[in-house]
Amino acid sequence: MKKGLLMVFTGDGKGKTTAALGMAMRSAGHGPRVCVIQFIKGSWKYGELEAIKRFDAEIDFHVMGRGFTFKSDDMEKDRKLAQKAWEHAQLAMFSGKYHLVILDEFTYLLNYGMVEQADALEVLAQKPGSLHVAVTGRSAPHSIISAADLVTEMLEIKHPFKEQGILAQKGIEF
Repeated sequence: MKKGLLMVFTGDGKGKTTAALGMAMRSAGHGPRVCVIQFIKGSWKYGELEAIKRFDAEIDFHVMGRGFTFKSDDMEKDRKLAQKAWEHAQLAMFSGKYHLVILDEFTYLLNYGMVEQADALEVLAQKPGSLHVAVTGRSAPHSIISAADLVTEMLEIKHPFKEQGILAQKGIEF
């Protein structure tokens, strides 16, 4: 049986976005188009932006946030950007153009009430039957976990910053 899956990568450990982007590369390697929408990450430079340029024909990559929302200086502006990004995501999901749509850090929008969980669940339930959707972010709401076909929780056992004070490093965290 083939079915477009709803997949969730959540938890406090590293690797949620990395897992989704690995899946994007895997999918692109077979030819179908992928759309990645990053809801939170801002305009600072990180490695995946450069790497994705090499898959320009297969992967559409959209950075649609202003940065880490929990440190926002203008939550209303972030809320409007989140709504615009969610509208873009819906267009991508129903365009018929993609094999996989990644909603990176989407859980934060749900948890901060920037997108209503009921609305998100309704849209995800109506997605085309062959479309795969991956949702990433910490603290995935129970409603999304229940609706998902696959849920992976990244569990932090040790972290170099917490254990040794080692700051985020180029090519590893960004």
